[in-house]
Amino acid sequence: MADIAGRTVRARGRQAADAFGAGPSGTRHPLVAAAMVLPLAAFLAVLFGGWDAVVIQASSVAGMLGR
Repeated sequence: MADIAGRTVRARGRQAADAFGAGPSGTRHPLVAAAMVLPLAAFLAVLFGGWDAVVIQASSVAGMLGR
């Protein structure tokens, strides 16, 4: 019974995605994701004056990545 319910939920999700014209979601390359979010992040940093916070976060992320 649970197997049937799982398939029904997935089928309805696909129908909802098809109604909005969305294709199957895949993985996005990290550079594409960064190119999408960095302009907005820079705009918000300028708008709210948070350059220090941006620099601190970027350096800590770079440190976690080992670079």
